[in-house]
Amino acid sequence: MSTLSLAVRDSSTMLRRNLLHARRYPSLTLNLLLTPIMLLLLFVYIFGDTLGAGLGGGRSEYIAYLVPGLLLMTIGSTVIGTAVSVSTDMSEGIIARFRTMAIHRGSVLVGHVIGSVLQSVASVVLVGAVGVAIGFRSTDATVVDWLLAFGLLVLFALALTWIAVGMGLISPNAEAASNNAMPLILLPLLSSAFVPVDKMPGWFQPIAEYQPFTPAIETLRGLLLGTPIGHNGWLAVAWCVGLAILGYFWATAKFNNDPK
Repeated sequence: MSTLSLAVRDSSTMLRRNLLHARRYPSLTLNLLLTPIMLLLLFVYIFGDTLGAGLGGGRSEYIAYLVPGLLLMTIGSTVIGTAVSVSTDMSEGIIARFRTMAIHRGSVLVGHVIGSVLQSVASVVLVGAVGVAIGFRSTDATVVDWLLAFGLLVLFALALTWIAVGMGLISPNAEAASNNAMPLILLPLLSSAFVPVDKMPGWFQPIAEYQPFTPAIETLRGLLLGTPIGHNGWLAVAWCVGLAILGYFWATAKFNNDPK
């Protein structure tokens, strides 16, 4: 069997393993999903009229503004579970057992990454369905726009997943992994997910503008709502590619050098 065939076979096995774990222990994923769903309902029904008025409309306009940001925040929330899962595997010794077996070394991480991306996509679909149920509409988006939006979400999920895997590998236990990955939830709160950057205090605007989530959110808004994308499109792709490469080399270097 060729090296590629071995890698594909073993990665598929590890993917099934991780999906079975997610199915048997859904509480972690559900708990992480509650954050974006609760924020969506909170901001729409409690602050929607006020914040919508600030955008020159009402609650329906604010729903359209809010949902793209919450979709990306959902990805940040979901991949925290990946960091916890990787850390748990490392601390419980299962990785040491895998290393004694005749399996492709990289398949362990690949299984976690693909499983996490699939879970992120499923979570985005769920949160998006909640958004549609409360009034979100994307009437101006074409089929190409939807495909590009889906591609951006998958690319963003892949980038954050590799970062989360690295965070899980450097964490001594599941609790530490959860804490280390918290910036993946906090960064969307400091972006344009809830209010436009130009409505923020002047000293804070560079923080909100020059971070991974804001360009991705503005690009997703442009694709789904027809708003101007400008330079945010290539910035979002650059952030995703850069984070994916950084996370990949960080995670693989840590995994290969870890004696456990």
